[in-house]
Amino acid sequence: MSVNLTKGQKISLSKESGTPLNQIIMGLGWDVTKKSGGLLSIFSSSNEIDLDASCLLFDQNNQIVDAVWFQQLRSRGGCVQHTGDNVTGAGEGDDEQILVSLSTVPMGVKYLVFVVNSFSGHSFERVQNAYCRLVDATTQQEVARYQLNSQGPHTAMVMAKLYRHAGEWKMHAIGETGRGKTFHDLLPVISSHL
Repeated sequence: MSVNLTKGQKISLSKESGTPLNQIIMGLGWDVTKKSGGLLSIFSSSNEIDLDASCLLFDQNNQIVDAVWFQQLRSRGGCVQHTGDNVTGAGEGDDEQILVSLSTVPMGVKYLVFVVNSFSGHSFERVQNAYCRLVDATTQQEVARYQLNSQGPHTAMVMAKLYRHAGEWKMHAIGETGRGKTFHDLLPVISSHL
């Protein structure tokens, strides 16, 4: 049974899944707010928003050691892999996915931070039904879901982090908003959550 997370909530991945997780999927989904009709809507921008999910790997000194995003779809060691960039948000289910082999994440990596940015520069005022979810890749069962309900003028969000604690992986739903087209712009916001 999946856990619906609230902002700031932390969970143990092995406790929630019932067994230690080795392979997980972090899925990101969103819809574009429907436009009102009328003559002006003909001249407005398209009904597509390019949100980009990224995963940043940090060491115990809170230094970034690798990043997986639309310009680098695989971490250097291969433990994290992005399945590809969805530039519209069209379709059902996850719009972007990041696969993580938790059992092969180097021991020097303490945090995996998942962020989303609007590369197109559109604000989250035009985004609805956004979520991130953690799935056991072996069973395809959803372990946890976090609704990203924060609509507003921001263009980015620190969604969640996975972190090592007492020999196991835990998840922390963060939901901190920010601005920027890529994860680089969010690094000051991220650092306050490590």
